[in-house]
Amino acid sequence: MMDYRIIEGNDQITTEEAARLLKATYWANKRSLEQIGKSMRNSVCYGIRLSGEEKLIGFARVISDFATTYYLCDVIIDPEYQHRGLGKALVAHIVARPEYEGLRGFLMTRDAHGLYAQYGFVPVQGRAMERAPGQ
Repeated sequence: MMDYRIIEGNDQITTEEAARLLKATYWANKRSLEQIGKSMRNSVCYGIRLSGEEKLIGFARVISDFATTYYLCDVIIDPEYQHRGLGKALVAHIVARPEYEGLRGFLMTRDAHGLYAQYGFVPVQGRAMERAPGQ
């Protein structure tokens, strides 16, 4: 396993870094830099950096009211670093955060149901998945 660190906070990730990763996705590859920046400012952002390097290799955002619900979105690992457990580490870190404890979690995915099922998310009508409190 490679050495990495999970970072938290919008001040730890630049819009350009997030955009570089999001441009490799099917769901966000057409978002403008302005849209990405605004989405980051209105979310809690998480990332993964390789230890000893500054390169951002993972990104995710959470949108929440911090009382009832959170929405996990834009989870991406740099294609060069996929299939090494980094996506699992990032999702595990986020769902374990105390600010989301007891909240219902939601996400949308076309092809990563297996990943999210490991953290208590279950399919709802196809693509949508939810994670019930206590999972």
